[in-house]
Amino acid sequence: MTKFSRAFWVANYVELLERLAYYAVFIVITLYLSNVWNFSDIEAGVISGAFSASLYLLPTFAGAFADKIGFRSAIILAFLLLTLGYGGLGLLPTMLESAGLVDYEMTTTFSGLESSYLRWSIVPVLVLIVIGGSFIKAVISGTVARETTSETRAKGFAVFYMMVNIGAFLGKTVVDPLRKSMGDQGLVYLNYFSAVMTLLALIAVFFFYKSVKTEGQGKSFAEIGRGLVKVLSNVRLIVLILIISGFWMIQSQMYATMPKYVIRMIGEGASPGWYANVNPLVVFVLVNFVTSFMKKRTALTSMTIGMLIIPLSALVMAGGTLIGGENVMGLHPVAFMMIIGIAMQAVAECFISPRFLEYFSLQSPKGEEGLYLGFSHLHSFFSYLFAFGLSGFLLDKYCPDPRGFDSPEAYAVATEHAHYIWFVFVGVGLISSVALLIYGYVTRRIDGKKIM
Repeated sequence: MTKFSRAFWVANYVELLERLAYYAVFIVITLYLSNVWNFSDIEAGVISGAFSASLYLLPTFAGAFADKIGFRSAIILAFLLLTLGYGGLGLLPTMLESAGLVDYEMTTTFSGLESSYLRWSIVPVLVLIVIGGSFIKAVISGTVARETTSETRAKGFAVFYMMVNIGAFLGKTVVDPLRKSMGDQGLVYLNYFSAVMTLLALIAVFFFYKSVKTEGQGKSFAEIGRGLVKVLSNVRLIVLILIISGFWMIQSQMYATMPKYVIRMIGEGASPGWYANVNPLVVFVLVNFVTSFMKKRTALTSMTIGMLIIPLSALVMAGGTLIGGENVMGLHPVAFMMIIGIAMQAVAECFISPRFLEYFSLQSPKGEEGLYLGFSHLHSFFSYLFAFGLSGFLLDKYCPDPRGFDSPEAYAVATEHAHYIWFVFVGVGLISSVALLIYGYVTRRIDGKKIM
């Protein structure tokens, strides 16, 4: 049986808590921005896209800085900022309510901020979460890399990814009960829950995290800069990141599009949190099996299989409005097909994500794990930057907010082609799959010539 260090297990435990906190908020971030703050679909898409994209851009730099100050100090700083950030997302609406700008009992929405600069007071609070989260992205995966060997690394990242998905599952579980029992006010209270989770993680790190693996700690900024230039000049890694971004553009629609889509197509009785939970549940069950099954195959082969599955998942999601008719297994057709599509994405994720992290960790020199593992998250920067903004425009065009229509009949006409949203992402998935096949062929040819 593979044995890992205490630092490995503490890192994975706090990763579970951080993911629990993050997904409780993130699964309904666009609903929170629209229903609580009255941002439009497009505005909510742009804000949440910039938020999530920044969360995956900064790890490149935060990871390098973490290599310098030490992983323990970086994780403590991260969870302190996250606790302040999530607490702020809950406290800020309460403060504005106290100032007389909102009355939850009457409207459950902020009803006077459409043109007020006070709407943008949410941005600095989101920045705290971005900075804190950027350290977590680099340092936790960097810890897994440092605390494993080349023989145990694939297993280590499978454990890490399993913990990520346990946290994601638990975080999404609390969403629907709060939203259905408390309305939009429940979307506010979710943030207090997340703040408690990150505070528990902060306490755990402070008392229990200690690692003897300190390679790279105390580097000068000049040395960090040279390492950053080196990794940015790696064309092969840059191209792979751009290709894998296609997968994450589709995967991110579980947060960007799906919650609003199912509520608008099914009604307030829809449970987007539960539908989204299919993803971490399937990953939890299958990720170790898939990793073991593919252990004799290259990371690139495993990723290619996943990329071939992902466009099919978007096609299935489109089917909910096309099949119509009666409920399927007690579920609305839109909900049923959404769940199947999300499950397919989870299977694809099992083939792609752990092996993608393994691939990057094997490229990193000793002492630069934080830098390289931070850099590996750039795929989500590109995908989230475009995916959330695109989602806002697609929702506005094909599945708009029903509050803007006078009658159910008028809204039915407006959403007649709602499934076109998913056709767009079928195209994204097909392009990415073909690109990865070409990438694999070209890199094998190049590596073959080097051997000869």
